[in-house]
Amino acid sequence: MLLGGVFARIGGAYFTLDAVGSFPREMSGGRGFIALAAMLVGRYRPVGAFGAALIFGFVDSLATSLQLLRVPVPSNLLLTAPYVVTILVVARLIGRLRPPAADGKPYIKE
Repeated sequence: MLLGGVFARIGGAYFTLDAVGSFPREMSGGRGFIALAAMLVGRYRPVGAFGAALIFGFVDSLATSLQLLRVPVPSNLLLTAPYVVTILVVARLIGRLRPPAADGKPYIKE
């Protein structure tokens, strides 16, 4: 948990200070939902979530690269690619995704 918090803080600091340069409203652009989808697709396991995040990140990077290459597709359509892929992947897995057995149960150290 501690390591996850450290990585979340580093990512937030990078996103705020380096990538965007300020803290405007809606600066993350809904990427938190993509992170939740990566956790679901990864079946609540770190390696699986990492793999799903790599796939979603690749699609995001591909969309940005295609914009720079001036592909004859509207840029707004390219910007939706990561979200469309996320929706398609999660929709395909509906019914097969199961939360952990201890989800929602308080942890009591004995």
